[in-house]
Order: sequence, then C-alpha cells, then structure tokens
Amino acid sequence: MAEAPSLPYRTTGSTLLHPLSRLLGIPLDQVNFVACQLFALLAAFWFRIYLSPSHASSVVRHAFATLFGIYFAVFCFGWYSLHIFVLVMMSYGIMNLASISNIHSPLMIVTQKITTLAFQVHDGIGRQAEDLTAEQSRLAVKTRPSLLEYLSYLLNFMSIIAGPCSNYKDYIAFIEGRHVHMKLLEVNWKQKGYNRLPDPSPTGAVAYKLCITLVSLLLFLTLTKSFPVTYIIDNQFINKTSFMSRLGYLYVVTQASKPKYYFAWTLADAVNNAAGYGFNGIDERGNFRWDLLSNLNIWNIETATSFKVYLENWNIQTAAWLKRVCYDRAPFHPTALTFILSALWHGIYPGYYFTFLTGILITLAARAIRNSCRHYFLSSEPLKVIYDIITWFVTQLAVCYTVAPFVLLAVEPTIKFYKSMYFHMHILGLLVLLVLPARRQDHPIKWLQNRFTENSVKNKKEK
Repeated sequence: MAEAPSLPYRTTGSTLLHPLSRLLGIPLDQVNFVACQLFALLAAFWFRIYLSPSHASSVVRHAFATLFGIYFAVFCFGWYSLHIFVLVMMSYGIMNLASISNIHSPLMIVTQKITTLAFQVHDGIGRQAEDLTAEQSRLAVKTRPSLLEYLSYLLNFMSIIAGPCSNYKDYIAFIEGRHVHMKLLEVNWKQKGYNRLPDPSPTGAVAYKLCITLVSLLLFLTLTKSFPVTYIIDNQFINKTSFMSRLGYLYVVTQASKPKYYFAWTLADAVNNAAGYGFNGIDERGNFRWDLLSNLNIWNIETATSFKVYLENWNIQTAAWLKRVCYDRAPFHPTALTFILSALWHGIYPGYYFTFLTGILITLAARAIRNSCRHYFLSSEPLKVIYDIITWFVTQLAVCYTVAPFVLLAVEPTIKFYKSMYFHMHILGLLVLLVLPARRQDHPIKWLQNRFTENSVKNKKEK
C-alpha cells in the first residue's frame, strides 16, 4: 500500500508541481506560490508591452488582469478560493464593510482593498469636502466603480497572491495609462533641461528587486532551517542556557525568519513594476522612483532606532491601510484600536493577539521614552551616536520579544516563551508608563463633547 503524502506536501490548490515539491523538499503550497508569482512576472512584462494603454482599451486591460488573477488564485488555493469571488460580488452589491475571516493571503488582501475602497467612496460621496483631511480628499472616489473596474481592482493578477494593497484611484490611473504621467507632472522638467516628459522604464527597478528576491530566497532556504524558531521553547535550551544567550538566540532566529517576507513582498513589488505600476516620481537625486507599492525598506528596518520607525518600514502598505481606515478615523485611543484591528485582520491564532497587544504596550512605552529623554542627547554628536546605538539595540530586542508569539501561534508555547524571558519587556514597559509622562489621548467623553460643540457651532452658522 502506497504511503499517504505527508502534511507539508498537501495543498488545496494544484498538484501539478508535486514532483518538483518532493525533489526540492519544499512544501507544495510554497512551490505553487513561487510558480504563480514567477508566471505573474512574465505576464506582467507581456501586459506592459502588448496590452499597454496605447495598444489596448481599459476594458481589455481590466478583463485580462481580472481573469489571470482568478486563475492564479485557483491554481494556488484550489476551487475553494472561489468563495473570495463570491464575497467580492456580494460586497459590490451592498458595499459591505463587514469583517472577513482571513483564511488565505488573497482574502486578506481583498479585505484591505474592499475596506479601502469603501472608505474612499464614503469620503467622496458621503462626506463634506471640508471634513476631509488633505490625504482623504486626494484619494476620495466620487463615482461608484463599474463591476469590471471593481473586480479588476480586487482580483488583478499583480496583487491577488501576495498584494500589496493600493489605492483605487492609483490603480485606475495605471489601467487607463495616466499613472506615470500624473507623477511626472509633479516635477518642473523644463528647469531640469527636458523639452518633454521623460519615459521612465521599470526594467532597472525590477532587476534590482529580483536580485534582492534571489538573495532572500537563498537566505530563507539556509538560515530558516538552521535556526528553527521552536528551539526557543525547548526545555533543554531554556534550562541549560543563560538568559543572555537565550536573548541572543531570539535575535538570531528572528533575523532568520525575515528573508521569507523579504522574498515574498519584494517579488510582489517587482511583479507590479514589471506591469508598469508603482512609479512614484523622482527622489532628491533626480532618480526615478518605483516604490509606490513597496512593502518594506530593508535598510530602515535593520537600522531602526525606534519601534515606530521599524513598524513604518515593515509591511508598509498594510501599515498605510491601517492608518487610513482606523488610526486617522478612530475617535479615541487610535494606537490601541489600530493594533487590535491588525490582530483581527491577521486571523484567529492566539499568538497574533499576544503580539499586537504587547505591541500596544511597547509602542506607548517607546513613545514616552522618546518624548521624555531624546532631547537630552541632541546637544552633541557623540551623545546622539550613543543614543542611536542604545535605541537600536533596545528596538531590535523589543521587536524580537514582541513578534515571537506571532510565529509560535498557540497560547501554551507563547506563555512558556514569555516565562523563559521573565516577562521583562512587559514589566519594563509598564514601569516606563508609570514613571514617565506620556502624550495623553483625548478621553472618549471629552471627544464626544468636542464633537457636540463643533456640530452645534456648525449648525448655528448654517442657520
């Protein structure tokens, strides 16, 4: 009797690449993911060259992007993934903002896009212009999208598998061929000696990102297997290793887990760039920027000297989504509400909630330390260097401590890990908040009183 395939090689998607999966010793779902993204990269080049706005209508471009996106989702996740399509159709009919369970990565991305578009349509149709922030006004959608536009935005092949989430107006401008032109018009090219607008090519950016992708893949295949995260809760490791050694290994194992994210997000960014999407103007040196959809800045992550800077450069588009749909709209305690929303969006594993609830504490404590202490170290360059070194060290360890439950997932190993760490970051964070003054947020009652006063004044003016 033939043996049943082991669990890592099972998938709800296509089994076409099962022999390759066994040959490489890599789970089939990961092989399917990489295969889809590489095929999407080739399709993106073809899309930019042969279905450019000058060669094909917007309808054709929308239809191609949508159909290929649905095919990739089915290949990776099977026909079961078509429930995403059903939810998308339902959301188009009722523009529902209800939360959607995060079963697969595509569903997580679709959740971001549905809520992003819903809020932007609400800003464009349901709110007064004077009530919007500058960014909300810029991104507001004043016309309900057609069904094809809606499906294309949510299910296009460039982002259906690994994202990133983008703004609806940017995507439509890309499909219609206005995306690059709009960004170029923000610069006075005559002062730079140009008689006409340049024609930036994404080839260099794509090649650079593919190099990062290749290095990340090699690191993932070597480091991740060499430093398993489960070792941090191994009884022998905990009992026979000193606290400082366990702390050092925690940093190493966290570093070893990063390349898979670097790989997936950078490859997804390259796919969008290859299709001609993601142009973001020019930098201070006059170089073309293709980072509108970039999801991470590796240098800023590895050199971050604050928890805030680290988070701002990790999963950038998700952070932007959380800011636009929650932080900027929360009536009170926006930091806590944003972290809670992030936990809900990620799924139901308890480890996610341990991570994001710990993140609230660490963020508030880091903010209090920065507001209370940083100005004392700005009087001289040596003091500033010392401050940066200390805050870099503490930030990196704080991140490792915070994200460990995200990988461990379950309650028991998470508690075991934090016990082995003596809950030191939790204790230090609470002490900081008790001792140092923090920037106070408006209390809910005070916020409601202010809103009532503002509305009363506004009504009187209108009368």
